[in-house]
Amino acid sequence: MPARVAPTRSARTSTAVSHKSSAQTLNSTRASTASRVSAPYVEIPEDAPETALRTQICAIFRDAQKSTTGHRKLVINLRKIQEACCYEPSSKQKQTGAEDFDEDEFNYEVTRCVVRVMPVKKSEAAGERVIRFIGLFLRHANDKDNELVPMEDDDMGALVETPSTRLTAQVMKTVLSLLTAKEKFVRFRATQLISHLVNSLDSMDDDLFQLLRHGLLKRIRDKEAMVRVQAVLALGRLAGNEAEGEINSDDSDEESRVGLLEKLLGVLQNDPSADVRRSLLVNLPILPATLPFLLERARDQDPATRRALYSRLLPALGDFRHLSLAMREKLLRWGLRDRDENVRKAAGKLFRDRWIEDCAGIPEEVAADAEAPPPNFEALQELLERIDVVNSGVENGVALEAMKGFWEGRVDYREAVVFDNLFWDTLSAESVFMARSFNDYCRNEGSNKLEALVEEKMPEVTKLAYYLQRYINVLVEALKRVAQQSPEEDEEEEDTVEQEFIVEQLLHIAHTLDYSDEVGRRKMFALLRQSLSVPDLPEEATKLIVETLRGICAGDVAGEREFVSIVLEAVADIHDTIMDEPAEEDVDESFHSARSEVSDTESNSKKSKPEMSEEELQDKSIKEIMVNMKCLHIVQCMLQNVEGNLQQNVDLVAMLNNLVVPAVRSHEAPVRERGLLCLGLCSLLDKSLAEENLNLFMHFFSKGHAALQITALQILTDILTQHGSHLLESNPPLLKVYLKALKNGSKGPEVQAATTVAVCKLLLGRVIQDSDAANDLLKTLIVAYFDASTQSNQGVRQTLSYFLPVYSYSRKENQDRIRSVAVDALHVLYNIHESLDDEDEDIEMVSLSVIGAHLVDWTDPRKCYVPGNSMSLADEGAKKAVNGDVHLDLASDILERMNNATKEEKKILAPLLGKVHVSAASSEDKIRALYDEVCIAVEDKLVPDATGRNALFKIHVSLGKIVNNLAQKEGPKSSPLGDRGSATPETEVGEANEDEDADERTVTTVQQDDADERTVMTVEQDDVDDDEQDEDTIGALVQEQLNEGREEGELSMLGETSVLATRPKRNQRPRDSLVEELLSDEDDM
Repeated sequence: MPARVAPTRSARTSTAVSHKSSAQTLNSTRASTASRVSAPYVEIPEDAPETALRTQICAIFRDAQKSTTGHRKLVINLRKIQEACCYEPSSKQKQTGAEDFDEDEFNYEVTRCVVRVMPVKKSEAAGERVIRFIGLFLRHANDKDNELVPMEDDDMGALVETPSTRLTAQVMKTVLSLLTAKEKFVRFRATQLISHLVNSLDSMDDDLFQLLRHGLLKRIRDKEAMVRVQAVLALGRLAGNEAEGEINSDDSDEESRVGLLEKLLGVLQNDPSADVRRSLLVNLPILPATLPFLLERARDQDPATRRALYSRLLPALGDFRHLSLAMREKLLRWGLRDRDENVRKAAGKLFRDRWIEDCAGIPEEVAADAEAPPPNFEALQELLERIDVVNSGVENGVALEAMKGFWEGRVDYREAVVFDNLFWDTLSAESVFMARSFNDYCRNEGSNKLEALVEEKMPEVTKLAYYLQRYINVLVEALKRVAQQSPEEDEEEEDTVEQEFIVEQLLHIAHTLDYSDEVGRRKMFALLRQSLSVPDLPEEATKLIVETLRGICAGDVAGEREFVSIVLEAVADIHDTIMDEPAEEDVDESFHSARSEVSDTESNSKKSKPEMSEEELQDKSIKEIMVNMKCLHIVQCMLQNVEGNLQQNVDLVAMLNNLVVPAVRSHEAPVRERGLLCLGLCSLLDKSLAEENLNLFMHFFSKGHAALQITALQILTDILTQHGSHLLESNPPLLKVYLKALKNGSKGPEVQAATTVAVCKLLLGRVIQDSDAANDLLKTLIVAYFDASTQSNQGVRQTLSYFLPVYSYSRKENQDRIRSVAVDALHVLYNIHESLDDEDEDIEMVSLSVIGAHLVDWTDPRKCYVPGNSMSLADEGAKKAVNGDVHLDLASDILERMNNATKEEKKILAPLLGKVHVSAASSEDKIRALYDEVCIAVEDKLVPDATGRNALFKIHVSLGKIVNNLAQKEGPKSSPLGDRGSATPETEVGEANEDEDADERTVTTVQQDDADERTVMTVEQDDVDDDEQDEDTIGALVQEQLNEGREEGELSMLGETSVLATRPKRNQRPRDSLVEELLSDEDDM
């Protein structure tokens, strides 16, 4: 790395003399003292006459630009010329022909060649080769000069002035002056050369260091990304040099050093170019101050930058254990769940290759050898511990994905793993997760070889049931100890968490086993039935036990009944363990409706019994709540695994009447909410029950808190999905529930996000068939997507950014539905935009023109998926043949809206007409109808602004061409315009103005060119200051053609095969109106 010389060494006197060896002596007569300290050539004057030195140096540079293979030899040849110019030749040395020239002339010629590289474009490989050659030569020359100059002990670390250092300084200073050149390629090559030299040289003069730093800092704000890339490459090296050279210096400029790093970190975070960010990522020094900024590039929007972090930065970082636990988990989760496949592969490779080697203590040099080290399962368990497998190994945790990639990529570990009796007797959280992940990988891959491997290594069902019973007993005992210990003791609680994790992983393994062995099946079935009755068992373990029981029971109706009866027996056992006496309530409970007695507050008299203290009553109440919650949780898990009809299962009916309905009526909020969830699951099994309780669910939504509202909304959505959308038609208030939740985002953003997901599912799944309901919901979603009030609700924005394009492009019916609400939604958004006050400066809303462009794009028929149609996006011919009825209807809706819109709203709507796809493959009736509407709009001057008129004229001409073609196919007797007549090419349009002398500003003629049968329209105009006058003139030309007739009855549309030639006004840019858009044959069709 280039070492800066101290400030005391940078000031050198003009008497400095380079030392010379016995073989070579400094040519002091030619390289005078004055020449060494004179200012370098910044501007190259006009070329002097050709010399032998120039011929030799130019020949070397000419060869260097051809290929890099001969650079080493060319460097040696150029070095010989330099030595001949700068040193006294010895008698034995071969003459090169450059002995008659001095150092200044050599430096001048080299600098001259360097400057000639600067204008070379980036795409030219010759420029890259020459710059590499210059860097290679200067490094070689400096090394050779340092060998010739003996260094004293006192001068160690000092930069000794040599011919090569003077040449380097001259080249650098010459190129520095070009950093501010106007031509972008000159700035690029200058910055590239400096960057290459900075990264090639070992040392640099302090004054030159400061000049480079100052010049490069200006280039990090260059408008060209290629220049910024080279600037940050050089500054990254300088920043690292500053950090190393000045960290222990008493007189270091701390502000300057920190300022450079801060500026580069700001570029890393905010530069719009991915190449710049990626260059900084791999070149910035890894320091405690920069590491967090580097690691956050794992969330960069550019996939290549994210991949560079996992494939280059993190492997070079060293031992990953120096990172915090939270950062390890984030990096692993971000990488393995990245949307880009290459990033996922890089993250998986980092985990299974680099991190496992860090845990095994394998040096990087050994790891890079061809022979991989033997598997180390202690290191694997340490790796799992380092990523906190107890927390990351749960459902949806990242540890499962990491281990899946590990077993897939490390065949040596897969073959060498052994699960013997000692392994199962001494299970830890890491070891049991290793076994569970191995089992899941082998069974889910669908490979017979892996199936045989897992059957060979995993224990049989009976043995696993034994180990499962053992660890469940350990867990229950640990839970009892925790319940009896004081709150200050947390060691037992930590042990309980690990034991609970072990039981969960064993249950995951049990869920995948083959229960064809009847002995093992009975053993496991009895164990799970007994364990389910344990009241203290955690909820996650309970859920896994229920799922495993369902897998053990048969999959038919009889097996489901057996499963339900077994689970409800366990529920009854748990209920009996905590009830001192049977319930005495005698309430007439309804099977079909829990809402019928929600307000019932009658309570029966209680029998006399010994009075209990207030504390005992409170403890009993809490115990009852906990038991009811436990029973309801088991029932919830059971209902999630049942598919049969509710009324055909007596046990389910009894469970509903005796447990779920009383829970919904409970005054305890936790019990009531869980009872509501169970009632919703029961409603999915019985349609009549769902219909009876719709009002109850809507009541919970309107009166409950946010979490309860989300639960009620999810229940309603599942009911509609399961039983059909006719429930929505028969219950109009249900639609209002969704609309209210979508619109009240400010009061409940979480509810709005959940509602958005629910409505999107209903629309994508075509559950809602009613057109009015679907249109209302779709319009509300579009408004919510662009509304400024949802700016902070990223859940809504992210859901809709996926849903709206997918919904639009998936079916023609969906696209037509978007079209039917597009104009109304845009009108609502226009009113919202107009209502924003100046005080709402912190609220940013997407511009209405962008919103309109989105709506037009979503309704583009060329992007709609058609089954069996393999049209590619690049197939322009096939695109033009697509039926464009949906866009014609959209244009008709826009024109209809513009008839009643304000002037400002017209300015938003009119430009959308120019984006509409007009296709000859559309319905003829719709083409003619829309053409009539457009003609009326042109006649009535419906559009007030120039941009809108241009769009209107464009669609008018496009439709006119199609209508003209249709008329020609039908025959000369049918006129597509009817009463409107036809335009005549021979008509002198400019003569429409009777008083030609009164207004000579515009003379317009239309003449027929017989050679190519094209109608040529010529507009000659002088200075016209009024912009609107000119546009009205062009519009009048179109109007005149509409009103002119043709004897043959055929239509000759303006622009059908015409060329519009205009002379733009003086001191004014050419217009965009009809000049570019009106008469383009190929683009309009």
